[in-house]
Amino acid sequence: MRFDFDQPVALNGYVWWYLDAMSDDGRHGLTIIAFVGSVFSPYYARARRRGAGDPENYCALNVALYGDGGKRWALTERSRAALRRTATSLAIGPSAIEWDGAALVIHVDEITAPLPARVRGTVRLHPSEPPGHTYFLDGVGRQRWSPLAPCSRVEVALSRPGLQWSGSAYLDSNAGDAPLEHDFVRWDWSRARVDGGSAILYDVTRRSGESFSLALRCDHAGRIEDFQPPPRAPLPPGLIWRIARNTRAEHGHAPVVAQTLEDTPFYARSVVTTRLLGQPVTAMHESLSLDRFRSGWVQMLLPFRMPRRRTHG
Repeated sequence: MRFDFDQPVALNGYVWWYLDAMSDDGRHGLTIIAFVGSVFSPYYARARRRGAGDPENYCALNVALYGDGGKRWALTERSRAALRRTATSLAIGPSAIEWDGAALVIHVDEITAPLPARVRGTVRLHPSEPPGHTYFLDGVGRQRWSPLAPCSRVEVALSRPGLQWSGSAYLDSNAGDAPLEHDFVRWDWSRARVDGGSAILYDVTRRSGESFSLALRCDHAGRIEDFQPPPRAPLPPGLIWRIARNTRAEHGHAPVVAQTLEDTPFYARSVVTTRLLGQPVTAMHESLSLDRFRSGWVQMLLPFRMPRRRTHG
C-alpha cells in the first residue's frame, strides 16, 4: 500500500493524512491528522503573507481523543528540523507514523493545549484495500482529496491516558498547491459505516461561487461507486461559535447532532445520526468555514490551541 509520505509539497501548499476511529462499543473516538504545511496554522499564514511559505517548516501531528475520561487535544507545530520523512514513514518531533507492511503504526507522543497533559501510545490501523481514486475538489487539480483506506480497523493502546480499545476507522489524504482559503469558502464532509463498507459525503463551496458535491460508497475490497446524494439537510449551528453545519439525509429522516466534539471559531466536528443508502447511520461530520479562518480575529486566537516549537523536539 502506498502512502507517499515523501511526496513533494508546493511552496504555500500542504499535504495531510487524516484518520478517525470510533470504538466498537461507542464509548471512545479519536482523530489524528499529520500535516506537512499546517493549513490552519497562523504562523504558516503569516509566513505566506511574507512570501516565505515553506510547508516543511510548518508541520504538526494533531491528536484528539473523545469519550470516557474526557477530551484531550494536541496540536503542536514544529519546524523542518523536527521533520523526517520517507515513502513509508513520517516523523514530526517525538511522534511518528510508519507502514510496517501490514499495518499503519502511529506512535503518538504529544502535549495537549491550552492545558498541558501527555498523550502517548500507539494506534495501529489495519487498512482496507485502497480505492486508488483522487478527486479534484477545486475542479482543476490544485486541491486534491484521496480516500486511502475508508473501511479500516484500528487498535488503540495508550499509556497516557490509559486507554485500550478497537473499532472501525477511516483514512484519507488531502493535498494542495495553494492555501485552502484561496479556493474554498466552506465545506461539509462526513463518513459513516454502512453495510459492507463506508459512505462518504463532500459538499464544497468554491471561491468562484460554484458548488461541488460527492456521494461515494466504498467497500473493503477497494471498490468505490457514486450514489445519488440525498437532499441537503441543515443541522443546528455550533452552540458557541455558531459555525453553520449541513449534511444530507433521505426524505422523511431529519439528521440529529448526537454530539459536538469540536466547536471552534472556524470549524466544527460532530457525531451525526442520519439515514443514507436506506440505512440508519452514525457519521463523523465536519464543517469548515474558510472565511472565518482567514479573518484577523480568528488568526489572533489560534496560537492558544496551536503552540509552535522552534527546536527539534
